[in-house]
Amino acid sequence: MTSTKWLCLGLAAVLLGIPCARAADEMPSDFKSDVLEWVDQLDGPTVSERKLAERSLIEAGPKALAFLPDSDANLSIEASDRLKRVRQLLESAKAEQQTEAITIRLDQVTTLSEALEAISRDSEIEFDYDGDKTVPVESVTTPLSFWHAVDFVLDQADLDINFYGGNRDTLQLVHRSAGRPSRVDSAAYTGVYRIEPTAVTSRRSLNQPDLSALNLGLEISWEPRLTPIGLSIPIPLLRGKLDDGATLKPQQSANTIEISTGGEIAQSEFFLPMQLPAGQPEKIANLSGVIKALLPGKRETFELSLRETGAKEKIDSMEVMIESVRKNGPLHEIRVGVQLEDAGRSLESHRQWIFENRAFVRRADGSKAEHLGYEVYRQSSAGVGIGYLFDLGDSVSDSTFIYESPTAVVENEVSFLLQDIPLP
Repeated sequence: MTSTKWLCLGLAAVLLGIPCARAADEMPSDFKSDVLEWVDQLDGPTVSERKLAERSLIEAGPKALAFLPDSDANLSIEASDRLKRVRQLLESAKAEQQTEAITIRLDQVTTLSEALEAISRDSEIEFDYDGDKTVPVESVTTPLSFWHAVDFVLDQADLDINFYGGNRDTLQLVHRSAGRPSRVDSAAYTGVYRIEPTAVTSRRSLNQPDLSALNLGLEISWEPRLTPIGLSIPIPLLRGKLDDGATLKPQQSANTIEISTGGEIAQSEFFLPMQLPAGQPEKIANLSGVIKALLPGKRETFELSLRETGAKEKIDSMEVMIESVRKNGPLHEIRVGVQLEDAGRSLESHRQWIFENRAFVRRADGSKAEHLGYEVYRQSSAGVGIGYLFDLGDSVSDSTFIYESPTAVVENEVSFLLQDIPLP
């Protein structure tokens, strides 16, 4: 292998004591051959060679996953351990890439139609709108986050969003209500989120001052492709300032605000309970906090034959297996085991997402059979067992079970800052 410069990147190298790896822009053109050679060198004659091979695989990035061997049966114990570390790090990096906020380019658009097409091109989100799409829209040279781009376009077309009229892949656009302020000026953008104050209410209790409060209503939206799991805002991390210089403090009612999320609607509403300010401030000058969640990686499709029990498929960190197919009266129950490596909180207190994944059967003639209900028969920190009921008649053995799911979950934490919120 030709000599080249080396570049130290990542905490993993420091922790593992691995030498620096080849700079990404000097990666050889024959990428697959290099990956396979590095895998062979995991069993190299010297420790330095083995460490260098491990580091090279890590620095090759997630695209190396496609060329890693499915089995490490021919490797030594040490090489198997190194390969396992490499695979875990690369799968984690791949999942993090999939949950990064996308950017939208609107530098070539002139009409609403072109702007919506540009957003759909970069985000794979469609728009449902039957109105005039020839409305002029100004272009912008700076790449924008998904929600910033949507708001920038909707402000110019005097439109808004009806979240209840769309779905996971489509946003329904509607004409804006009279007096609705600019979406861009009203919102804050952070990570994959858009957060906007929608209401402020205050209550002063004369005989029980401790019950006095200021409640701030907010709307949070996320990129429709990434429905957060376990979305919350820690109350102790809220910081606020009023326009008269006083501090706005949260109530001490709870440690976190839990925000409900669902796969079909990319938006939720919640309240922040704050203490009622003294004096007569006119607005909240700034309010900051932190949004915590688990974000799902890219949705993948598992296809498992029902011809025999034990069919399984592994994609990234998730494995799906047909554990049994049995008669249940006139129906068939397909018992499916779903395992997720390094599941963490995603399968502890926040596992509802996995039950919302789409599951159906494709018959031999191509027709689909949707499940008629399900029952959870096993739960653990690493996986679940779900029994789906189907009306399949005599076509079971020639059918295929289809399961659609994110194949990794990533912890995500971002800060937000809201400014100039009028008070009642």
